[in-house]
Amino acid sequence: MTTFTASREIPASREQVFSAISSPERLARWWGPAGFSNTFDICELQTGGRWVFTMHGPDGMSYPNESVFAEVTEPERVVVQHVSSPEFRLTIALEVRLGATRVLWSQQFEDAGLAERMSSIVIPANEQNLKRLEAEVLGR
Repeated sequence: MTTFTASREIPASREQVFSAISSPERLARWWGPAGFSNTFDICELQTGGRWVFTMHGPDGMSYPNESVFAEVTEPERVVVQHVSSPEFRLTIALEVRLGATRVLWSQQFEDAGLAERMSSIVIPANEQNLKRLEAEVLGR
């Protein structure tokens, strides 16, 4: 398995969810697993834009990250190509539901061995990301 998928239905409009993804200030508040915070150096949220940031873990460690926004289509889709290690492609798609938005989160690794080694981290981290996104959208 090289692709990890998760989804969550958030009781808000697609525009409200996209706003929490596309606003660097809001994105910095919820991005990453539980207990992490972020410092953004560059966040050019547009197709081809760079995203350079540091994730600060609950263990006191700092984790530098660099990505490129491979696609930004408002308000339905953001594709992030993580170019620092570990390399992966993350697609966040937003589907309109009656009174809600379904967030589809698909993280794809090219290397199956790496994906297998990362699975114990990636699977819970993706769920935590979605939970934090939902909290940001709903103002919790």
